[in-house]
Amino acid sequence: MKLLESLLSIGPIRKLMWSLWYPFLTRRLRGHEVLFLNYAFETKPAVDLSLDPSDEPHRVCIQLYHHVACQIDLTDKEVLEVSCGHGGGASWLTRTMRPASYTGLDLNPAGVTFCQQRHDLPNLQFAQGDAQNLPFPDSSFDAVLNVEASHCYPDFPAFLREVARVLRPGGQFLYADFRFAEDLSEWESDVVGCPLNIVQQRDIGMEVLRGMDANAARNETLVRTHLPRFLHPLGRDFAGTPGSRVYEALKSKSLFYRSFRLQKDGASESPS
Repeated sequence: MKLLESLLSIGPIRKLMWSLWYPFLTRRLRGHEVLFLNYAFETKPAVDLSLDPSDEPHRVCIQLYHHVACQIDLTDKEVLEVSCGHGGGASWLTRTMRPASYTGLDLNPAGVTFCQQRHDLPNLQFAQGDAQNLPFPDSSFDAVLNVEASHCYPDFPAFLREVARVLRPGGQFLYADFRFAEDLSEWESDVVGCPLNIVQQRDIGMEVLRGMDANAARNETLVRTHLPRFLHPLGRDFAGTPGSRVYEALKSKSLFYRSFRLQKDGASESPS
C-alpha cells in the first residue's frame, strides 16, 4: 500500500491507475447490482428517508446523495453529475427530485455502458468524458454534482474551473469528498481560490463512518467474492471496510470528509 500511495501522489500516474481500476471493477461487479461506488452516510438518529423497496438495499449510499443534492431544489433544473460511477445516484435523483434533465458523466467507458443499460429513464442520459475537460458548452447547467471523486483527479483546480465554466450564472456546485490531513491545506486553498463562492460547508466524517459500518458486511463479501486475493487490501480501502486505511483514518480524524455548496456569480438561487 505504501508503494501504491507513492504512485497515486503523481498526477498522471494517478489518472492512469484509476482509469484502469474502474473498468476492471465494473467488469468484476457486473450483474451484482452494485449501483453505487461511493461510501455512505448515516445520521444519529437515522435519516428518515422514504425509499422504494428496490432502493432499500442501497439506503446508506443514497443518503449521501440525498445529503449532497438536497442542499437546493433540483426540480426542473438541468443537472450534470461528474464521475457518476455506476449511476445509482443519478437514477435515484432523477426519479425523486424531478430535474428537467440529468446527465451523468464518467471517464470509465465500461461504467457508462453499464449505466446506459441499467438506468433507462426519461430525462436521464450518460456520457463518457474527462472531469478536467468537460465536453459541454459554457453555461450549460443549473447545477453540477460531484460525489466522492475529485481526490482521483490529477488537477483538481482545473476541474473546479471547468465546473464554473459549464454552470449558468447563479448555478450551484453540490460537492462532497475527502482528503488526508497532509493534503487538507491544499484542498482548502483550492476550494477558496476557485471561481465559485462557498455558500456552506460541513464536516460529515462521522456520518460517513456510520455509513461505512452499515455497509461493512456487504462490502467485505463483495471484496472476498469478486476480487483476487492480492487486491483485497486495495478493495477494502476502496470500499471503506473496518480496518482499512481509509476507515481507520476517518475514525482517528486524520482524514477529513466534507460536503459543500458553492455558487457561481449571477442570479441568486434559493436552497430547498
